[in-house]
Amino acid sequence: MGQGASRGWGIGRGVGRGSGGGPDRGVATVWVAVTAAGLCAVFAVVLALGQAVAARHRAGGAADLAALAAADRALEGAEAACEAVRRVALAQDAVVVRCAVQGEVADVTARAGFGPYLPTVRARAGPPAGPSAGTPTDPPVPPPADSSGGGPAGPSAGAPADHPVRPPADYSAGAPGAPRAGS
Repeated sequence: MGQGASRGWGIGRGVGRGSGGGPDRGVATVWVAVTAAGLCAVFAVVLALGQAVAARHRAGGAADLAALAAADRALEGAEAACEAVRRVALAQDAVVVRCAVQGEVADVTARAGFGPYLPTVRARAGPPAGPSAGTPTDPPVPPPADSSGGGPAGPSAGAPADHPVRPPADYSAGAPGAPRAGS
């Protein structure tokens, strides 16, 4: 019994064998450190991209507002318009790189910094470019037919043949304010 008792305690043999004393000892710590460093690098890249996007948006907003201010003052002259651009850009923490006014059209380039990024954005503002810019896409609808003879009487009175004139559903023939039949 004395022999078995001394073997059970592991005296003199492989002390600490169950605690990972082999060549793999500490490998989990290395993997955790590498994973943490990788996650920190990914987080830094995401933050940098976020700052770049925020800088671009700030510069774009400043350029847009400055161009609108210049277009608003364009008829007062290029100097007054560009002075308005400088004031608006300063209020937006931006710097005016270029200000050009031709007629009623203002062309502004602004730079705004956010962090280490200094994006430059160009914006234009002015009246619509051509005569078709403000026209509706649907054909005009003529007023409903008037039975008194004072207005258009049907599709041949000015509406295209493929768009016939129809009175509204609640329209009743007769004089305005006259009682309807069946009321």
